[in-house]
Amino acid sequence: MRVLIQRVTRAEVTVEAERVGAIERGLLLFVGVTHDDDDAAIDLIAHKVANLRIFPDAADQMNRSALDRASAGDTVGLLVVPQFTLYADTRHGRRPSFTSAAPPDRAAPLIDRLIERLTSLGLPVASGRFGAKMAVSLVNDGPVTIWLDTADLRR
Repeated sequence: MRVLIQRVTRAEVTVEAERVGAIERGLLLFVGVTHDDDDAAIDLIAHKVANLRIFPDAADQMNRSALDRASAGDTVGLLVVPQFTLYADTRHGRRPSFTSAAPPDRAAPLIDRLIERLTSLGLPVASGRFGAKMAVSLVNDGPVTIWLDTADLRR
């Protein structure tokens, strides 16, 4: 599983001019699923995202996680956007290959389980719509952009 995290002051996803998900201050998560992802990958990513210390503390240092902020009563949201193109293979030619991305019938339930897992940790989660052509609007805060890949986290 791959996740591109962007700390945002706001973000939203629209599908055919309908707003399907939105957050104010929080994290925008672009999530890609590969063939061998499973519940262990979901737990690993959910725990890492929820506990990643990328929010500022009183000294403006990145020392607070989404869970830290939520437990202090601060508003923090997560917006999960399915993004199979995170598994683009651009090593050959000029057209990316997406054979490393899991097919929709495998990926969609895993994205749903990731949302459920993040929600179970006490974080409010909004989402895009799997398989839809989505327009994502965001204001990156910092800017802070972090790349997570379960292949790297398991080493």
